[in-house]
Amino acid sequence: MRGAVSATKGLLLTICCALVVVPFVGIVSTSLATREQIVRSGGFVIIPDEVTFAAYRALFTGGVVPRAVAVSVFITLVGTALSLASTTLLAYGLSCPRENPHRPVLMLVVGALLFTPGIIPGYLTIDLLGLINSYWAVILPVVVSAFNVVILRAFFMEIPAELVESARIDGASDRQIFSRIVLPLSKAVLSVIGLFYAVGYWNAFFGALLYLNDSAKWPIQLVLRTYVVNQQQLGVDQVGTAELPPQEALQMAILVISIVPILLVYPFIQRHFTKGVLVGAVKG
Repeated sequence: MRGAVSATKGLLLTICCALVVVPFVGIVSTSLATREQIVRSGGFVIIPDEVTFAAYRALFTGGVVPRAVAVSVFITLVGTALSLASTTLLAYGLSCPRENPHRPVLMLVVGALLFTPGIIPGYLTIDLLGLINSYWAVILPVVVSAFNVVILRAFFMEIPAELVESARIDGASDRQIFSRIVLPLSKAVLSVIGLFYAVGYWNAFFGALLYLNDSAKWPIQLVLRTYVVNQQQLGVDQVGTAELPPQEALQMAILVISIVPILLVYPFIQRHFTKGVLVGAVKG
């Protein structure tokens, strides 16, 4: 009986893994396949007979995709740095009950968690600040996540008060306590929140669609929407070669380019990510 249950669980897990892995393998394979095989396979190749990087060479030789990748990298790096700094400072300030104004500010944070502004008020605010068609219009509205502030505040409050008080008795200032005690103890949870912020900025789509009117400032997700979701044809102006690779290969190559950076970053913080998730589950 136990053997049958284990076999059933294994089969279900295999099916679930296949449902996740096979489409991704097909996307990569189609981006590397030749025109003949794409036509023969009906536009979606699982295992290519012959590998060619013509689609990637065409995209990176042209100006559209490299520019969009550079924009996304800029938004992700600057936005994640600002978000981590702002969220950490705000959460640490709210975790210190001896500070008088911390409770009204905490209520504002909780209110922001429960009630979000609509699209039209948000657009009018960005327009009033003169940020239309600026990268800051994509970064600033989401620079602080109320949910992340609450999680970080709960984590900071779990740091032993004796440790902080002993440092204060030894003459450490609040800045020294924060930088030399609190931050080193928070590497795991900061890695998790930093990854969440980075994924959010990298996948920034709706804000860019609303506020960035100049196509030269589009991030990779808007390029992905234009040429993959909306099925707009990539022409010679968008690629760097006169001989166009198959549209299916170009579209799948754009999709791979939009996915790979986050996949490359994750292994480097996987250890901190696992620990941070467990800490949040126990202490949050």
